[in-house]
Amino acid sequence: MKILVVEDEHRLADLLRRALEHERHTVEISYDGEDGLRRSSTGMFDLVVLDVMLPKLDGFEVCRRLRGAGVSTPVLMLTARDAVADRVQGLDAGADDYLTKPFAVAELLARVRALGRRGPAAPEILQVCDVILDPARHSVRRAHRHIDLTRTEFALLEYLMRHPGQVLTRQQIMDHVWGYDYETMTNVVDIYVHYLRNKLEKGFKGKLIRTVRGVGYSIIDGE
Repeated sequence: MKILVVEDEHRLADLLRRALEHERHTVEISYDGEDGLRRSSTGMFDLVVLDVMLPKLDGFEVCRRLRGAGVSTPVLMLTARDAVADRVQGLDAGADDYLTKPFAVAELLARVRALGRRGPAAPEILQVCDVILDPARHSVRRAHRHIDLTRTEFALLEYLMRHPGQVLTRQQIMDHVWGYDYETMTNVVDIYVHYLRNKLEKGFKGKLIRTVRGVGYSIIDGE
């Protein structure tokens, strides 16, 4: 699996990375809640191992925002607090499992395996106008014609389609699609919107992606 570990204790984060990579997982590390939220919001991970006590944004809030954005990636929460109220708060925030520190690495790996077998809930099929996007099958069709998209193009279109009619700023799009601040290449969003337009609008009736000058983009019903 591709796993994101959000843990501000560097020694523990390194231990978790080595243990998970030993089990043949691909692991990325985030050291604060804001960065963890940006990365996990992309939906590109199979599992998030999320500490509760984090700088900038705590794990409860990260999990709540993920679920509020429709991200169904399984979340395993880690915390040094073992009160029942804290465990309930984590589960109510949308976590799938809860592990209290200190824990045995073998137990964490067992929980990871269990969540991996469960997997995320089947994502819903999205439709805007005559465009149908199926996240589970990673497929896009317009007017019954298959549209071949790269992984990044697909992620961009999915993000736009989850917010139909809403104007999304370039920074919002970069945070959700690329997962981090892309200041060194500020026109990356414009480039990928151009790619999407070429594939989704040429040869079809009606525009789909609207440019809001100086702000960003929105996806609208075709005319």
